[in-house]
Amino acid sequence: MGVLTKVERRAAPKAEALPLDRILMDDCVEAMRALPAKSVDMIFADPPYNLQLGGDLFRPEGGRVDAVDNDWDKFDTFAAYDAFTRAWLTEARRILKDDGTLWVIGSYHNIFRVGAAVQDLGLWILNDIVWRKSNPMPNFKGTRFTNAHETLIWAAKNETARYTFNYRAMKTLNDELQMRSDWLFPICSGAERLKRGGVKAHPTQKPEALLYRVLLACTNPGDVVLDPFFGTGTTGAVAKRLGRRWIGIEREPGYCDVARERIAAALPLDESALKTMQSPAAAPKVAFGVLVETGMLSAGVVLTDAKRRHQAVVRADGSLEAQGATGSIHKVGATLQGAPSCNGWTFWHYEDAGALKPIDTLRQTYLLANEP
Repeated sequence: MGVLTKVERRAAPKAEALPLDRILMDDCVEAMRALPAKSVDMIFADPPYNLQLGGDLFRPEGGRVDAVDNDWDKFDTFAAYDAFTRAWLTEARRILKDDGTLWVIGSYHNIFRVGAAVQDLGLWILNDIVWRKSNPMPNFKGTRFTNAHETLIWAAKNETARYTFNYRAMKTLNDELQMRSDWLFPICSGAERLKRGGVKAHPTQKPEALLYRVLLACTNPGDVVLDPFFGTGTTGAVAKRLGRRWIGIEREPGYCDVARERIAAALPLDESALKTMQSPAAAPKVAFGVLVETGMLSAGVVLTDAKRRHQAVVRADGSLEAQGATGSIHKVGATLQGAPSCNGWTFWHYEDAGALKPIDTLRQTYLLANEP
């Protein structure tokens, strides 16, 4: 992995359609124009916020706040910022695959203007995500509310696009609850905050946990993720960990150097760790009768609930019989409890070495043994 300058890329052979796992040191619009149409699966953009800071800001004890005062964040007018936004978004939409998605992060200074441009260009907003900062910088002047969040726009290429959303993985990540659109993460600090000579390497470095969730939600291993405002390479480092390919665009040589070192040190997860929970529609189906057919449970075995209040006998066809009721593991479980429904896989237990185990344990064992 290295950094390609404009001259080096123009001299490179045409055979390599995409500069995968490389940093393109160039203006983002010009670099994206050189990429093929419909070639990337996801774009994560952290553009300049156009903070419009009016002078230095000081802490109560007199220390100067290390704020964003870099030239790359300065625009003469809102019109100039809007023109820049439309230019890079136009190229982003062109190189995004039809089933790809765009993520843009910003603050109140710019995100509404970006959102309007996103919609004007025909992209379809799926969600806005609020990143709530658990450790935000205080408002030292006491003249406004503390700015404790940033907003992410998640958009598909159009209203009918069949985009990737790993719903099951997000639910698993959130302790089996639907993932909400407000995410709580701390800002970068401590060991994660990259520094050079005791000074922040980048003023707006994003936490890896934030990118981890974004990439896990909307990409699959092997997908190509483009970051046109690469900075110190958070997107690249997380993409490498998760087995995704990446392309970074960054015009500042110092940031490129930091990103290259950082990504080189990132350790990818092993293949087994990369497997995420499948959606119910994609998960392989196993009938209870298969466990009986394969001898994992024998006909005639008595199953009970976890508290041994109910009993049922396994029949040869994979049905259960209990107190005159017969049917599936789900139907009999519901009948005995007087309930409208029952998940028989977790309700019914079998005895193994004196301990009760849910029959779902046998199902998972079967799936692992017969994994393609």
